Amino acid sequence: MAETEPGLRPRNAVLRMAPYSPPTAGRASKLRLDFNENTVGCSGRVIDFLRRSLKADGLAVYPEYGEARLALAAFFGVPEDQLLFTNGTDEAIQVIVNTYVDDGDEVLLLRPSYAMYRFYSEVAGAAVREIDYLPGSLAFPLEALLEAIRPSTRAILIANPNNPTGTGVSVESLERILARAGGAAVLVDEAYFEFSGVTMLPRLARWPNLFVSRTFSKVYGMAAMRLGCVFSHPANVAYLHKAQSPYSVNTLAVLAATEAVRDREYIAGYVEEVLASREMIYAGLDRLRIPYYRSQANFVLFQAGPRAVEVRDRLREKGVLVRDRSYELAGCVRVTAGTREQTGRFLAALEEIW
Repeated sequence: MAETEPGLRPRNAVLRMAPYSPPTAGRASKLRLDFNENTVGCSGRVIDFLRRSLKADGLAVYPEYGEARLALAAFFGVPEDQLLFTNGTDEAIQVIVNTYVDDGDEVLLLRPSYAMYRFYSEVAGAAVREIDYLPGSLAFPLEALLEAIRPSTRAILIANPNNPTGTGVSVESLERILARAGGAAVLVDEAYFEFSGVTMLPRLARWPNLFVSRTFSKVYGMAAMRLGCVFSHPANVAYLHKAQSPYSVNTLAVLAATEAVRDREYIAGYVEEVLASREMIYAGLDRLRIPYYRSQANFVLFQAGPRAVEVRDRLREKGVLVRDRSYELAGCVRVTAGTREQTGRFLAALEEIW
């Protein structure tokens, strides 16, 4: 019997990549404190609006973004030509890399950080350099990053606050990076902005190399919709648009987003609950004498030491999902701050196994 012929050989950049396989199966019946999602769901107004707005013929045509772009630009306080819809923040990262990074170009990343920064950089064949968050404190390594920037640097991708550390960086520090990296596209990913209050959006006009992204997957409770926005100078947005599939964002997502931003009371209430819950996590971990890192996002990273995987698995047996991050930060586990009731359930389960 003849040997099976091998498949087509992919690009070397793909061969070199490690696969990314997030653990997303079997979560529906459990308390989801593992992916930093909104833990109670989107505003009820979003569901009602979709029910009223959806018609069969509306799903038969390709999306139109004009009215939604105007509405979202007004909400974010930017001109319409500074905004581009993307299929989640993931596509924002991909489009920026595809637009500005050639094979072999240098991309600077922080470590640890959101895995998709490295993922899309590696797919593009970029030469990735990583700067570690400061050992011990996990503080933002501003001086080390500034020293790492070279004329050959083509992109710098920064989460603010950072995932999984919860670390934030100031507007002033980000402006120092932008000034040093004049020849690079600098993305500031503000997925967790609502919990930190720090944003670069008002600085768009000042920095032609600045890109800011936001997502509807976190505070808005619409992760399943896969909608994000990227903001930049109008000329940059025009280039991004050229590198993007024309209909990558679906009609349901843009409809839902226009209603989601109108329900400001819901968003403010959820943020208030999460911030109170985050403080509750600190107090609970203090009581159990478990070290942790203070966070500017909707999650807390704590130290479980050699028991990190065991803690994750035993909490799962009790119906509580948390994320083991010990593969990149020794002994660390990350837990999402949801409602105070949910945090109470997490802390009670943790105390039982600790």
